[in-house]
Amino acid sequence: MLQLREPASARPGMTFHQMLERIRYEGAYPTRERAEDVTRAVLGALGRQVTGDERVELAACLPTEAALAFTSQIPDPQQLTGWGFVKDLATRTGVTPAMARWDTGTVLTAIGHLAGPDLLDRILNQLPSGYALLFGRAELIRAA
Repeated sequence: MLQLREPASARPGMTFHQMLERIRYEGAYPTRERAEDVTRAVLGALGRQVTGDERVELAACLPTEAALAFTSQIPDPQQLTGWGFVKDLATRTGVTPAMARWDTGTVLTAIGHLAGPDLLDRILNQLPSGYALLFGRAELIRAA
């Protein structure tokens, strides 16, 4: 069983309900239930992509319910690109790729704020290209 530890960067007092309300507001979702469905789907998909210490540390930054949704999925040995992530989410949830992109960006931007810049940098370094934009950051490409 994954042990959740509280890192220094975790925001004290952020509840799952508060996180959902932020996602509901930012994503312009009509109900809290819709925001929760989207959040759980995106967190589960992200849980299939993030591994190692970053996985443990991110889970520790999240409210318990969100951490459980994130860690409920076993990481896939074949990581998806950012666009592959969106297409996979669209297929799994039955929405259009455009809607899946909106959902992903809304949830991952909120998750990025909870994780903080240092952990988010490490997560992005672990993932294939295309995730920075999903987390609300510019994607910088290294010169060859």
